[in-house]
Amino acid sequence: MKPRPQPTHGLVDDATVDLVEIIDGSVAQLWETIESLERLQPRNLERFRVSIFGSGRIIESDPLFSEAVELGRRLAETGCGIVTGGGGGLMHAVDLGASSGRLSGPAEGDLPIRLVTDDEASPFVERVYRHRTFFSRLHHFVRLSSAFIVLPGGIGSTLEAMMVWQLLQVKHLPPIPFILFGDHWRGLLRWIEDESLRLGYVSRADAELPILVDSVGYAVELILRTKADFDSKKAAQRGTVQSPTNHDEPHEQP
Repeated sequence: MKPRPQPTHGLVDDATVDLVEIIDGSVAQLWETIESLERLQPRNLERFRVSIFGSGRIIESDPLFSEAVELGRRLAETGCGIVTGGGGGLMHAVDLGASSGRLSGPAEGDLPIRLVTDDEASPFVERVYRHRTFFSRLHHFVRLSSAFIVLPGGIGSTLEAMMVWQLLQVKHLPPIPFILFGDHWRGLLRWIEDESLRLGYVSRADAELPILVDSVGYAVELILRTKADFDSKKAAQRGTVQSPTNHDEPHEQP
């Protein structure tokens, strides 16, 4: 059998084009299905979870690592589920704090998401979800979480922050805490103010969506305000479901 001739440099094989079109069409149909399911099952979270993003390159001797451990511990102690990228650095620091040191290392596998929570049936629960693309991974973060904290980080953390920011801007997420932690993000906010806002690319309300904080205590305080509201609404929903009108009881005549 003769080998299949290779296309001339700069030209694309027709068979390759057909395959690319088939893959692109399949991916588009998949996302249409996901969006349709989201419309049928709107966002209605049963547990209050906080997604925390941050650099995977911070070493344990860095003071920021200790702050991330404290942040994870304090949020977990208040009953928040913690969601991270599952990697090393600040992600592992948060996981350590949330699990009271019971997680020995970063999650393995393709683009993991780690969920650490206290469960009624078990004092400690960990789940790891693995993704092959950043798109599905970021979508999963959004589906899981009721609040977001972005610790200092590089391109990946910035990408995650900007996605959350944009979803809040276009109201694809309800008004929920979107916290940028530390002076690291002050330059980004200044650039948005000096360039995008000045030139009319964003509104004042858009620019003010992130909340810049400089302490673990303030970040936890902001999260707990939202969690208290979340918990009260869930309690009200449970009361409505568990206390239907009893139509078997006799009714007094006026």
